[in-house]
Parts: sequence; C-alpha cells; structure tokens
Amino acid sequence: MKVGIIAKPKKPADEVVKDLVNWLKERNIEAILDEETAILAGLESHYKKSDIPELSDFIVVLGGDGTLLSVARLVYRSDVPILAVNLGSLGFLTEVTLDELYPMMEKVIEGDYTTDERTMLEAFIFRQGEKIAEYRVLNDVVIHKGTLARIIQLEAKIDDMYLTTYRADGLIIATPTGSTAYSLAAGGPIIYPGVPALILNPICPFTLSQRPIVIDDNSIIEVTLLTENEDVFVTLDGQVGFALRVRDVVRVKKAPNKIKLIKNPYRNFFEVLRTKLRWGA
Repeated sequence: MKVGIIAKPKKPADEVVKDLVNWLKERNIEAILDEETAILAGLESHYKKSDIPELSDFIVVLGGDGTLLSVARLVYRSDVPILAVNLGSLGFLTEVTLDELYPMMEKVIEGDYTTDERTMLEAFIFRQGEKIAEYRVLNDVVIHKGTLARIIQLEAKIDDMYLTTYRADGLIIATPTGSTAYSLAAGGPIIYPGVPALILNPICPFTLSQRPIVIDDNSIIEVTLLTENEDVFVTLDGQVGFALRVRDVVRVKKAPNKIKLIKNPYRNFFEVLRTKLRWGA
C-alpha cells in the first residue's frame, strides 16, 4: 500500500508529517510526499503534488479547508479517496482532528471506511466566443468587482433561459459543499452535501428582492459581464483568480467526476454544523 501525504507548509504540520511517515514505515507502508511537504518535514522527495494522486491508494491531507480545496483540484481526474485532517480548529471539510488521525488511519488501512462523494464544478471563460480558460472547483465560482470598482452588471442564464441581470458587487455560484463557505457568509442557504443542487447567490445586490436561488445541479449557468471599464474577476475556490473583460461569458456546470472524502465515523455533518456555527451556544 502507498499513502500520499500533502500538508500545509506551516507548523505544526512538520512534526505531524514526520510522525505519520514513521508510523507508516513501522507498518511497511510507503509514504508518498510531494517536494514541499518533504522539505517541511526535513525529508527528501522528488515527486510533484500533481504526481501524488496516481501513485497513492489514498491521500492524507494535513491542514485546513483551504489545503483540501487545492488538493481536490489535483485529484479530480483520479478515483483516490482523501482523508482530510485539520491541524487547527474543526473545519467543514477537514473534519478529522489530530486525536482521531491514527484511529482513522487504522480503519482506512484495514478497508473499514466509507466515502462521501462531493460534486465539483467546471468553469469555462469565453471571450468573443473563444474559450480562453477552464477550471475545476469544489466550493464555488465567484464573479466579483475589484476593490475600487463600482457596482457591476451580470446577465445570468440557466439552460439558455434568461434568469435576471444582477446589479451587485458580484455573484457566487456554489456547490452544496461550498454552501457553508463564502455563500453562507453572503446570506445563502446551507445545503446538505448529498443534495443534487447548485446555489446562485448575489453579493450585496442593488435590488434587495434578488435573493439566492437553488437550482438543479444538472443546469448549465452562463453569466455575461455587461459592465465596462471596471476591475472584475472570477475567483475559483477563493484561491485562483482570472480578470474579466466586458462581454466575457463565464459558463459553469457540474463536473463529470466527483471527489471522495473519507467519512469520519466519530462525527457527522450536523455535529460539524453545530460546532462551527455555535448552534445552541
């Protein structure tokens, strides 16, 4: 068996990686580290992060939700499951704590685990009818104005049917997984991860009656930028950005592949919600 390890390049991940590598070695299991993770732990590796999915039976992600989002884009085309371990406070996605790491490792190595399949999105950017960029995301595609830009206009269509023209600071297109991220902060609904739905959520709309809408996840969403001479960007999972021009079209649809997160048998989605959102506190 081979276990991939990708860690956030900060303390305390260095000690956790060292201990995990030694733990695996004692069980004659090979640890596959990318160069950055290896350097963090004072080890050697010649693998790139993009090599890890194809070489591993499963991947341990050590960090926070942001670390997992970046790994999700890496494993998109493979079928390798992810064990997401949070090094700080409990995350919505990295719901395994450090105390639970080794009990979980024992279960996964023995094959005693189940996975939770999460929908991803494909985002394509077209300029004058030509596709100029494409991305895959787990949480959300966000079209938003720059720091000093004024309110922007975005024409939205769903399956070629006109929905509305948003006058707003931007628009969030989120998966159920992303419903607890930026969309939640912008007043959007929480959607259970397995529900086949997508969210369109305007950011600070000029017209207050323009509210978040939940649609079938088989829908194809097209958003056209109508505003000229303003700084407008597409941000993917809050980590990758692309500058838009007037009349650029952002097309978003469900990706054909899903990622597999190894479920934590010690905690469920509703417990994470109660903890993170402090319900009842």
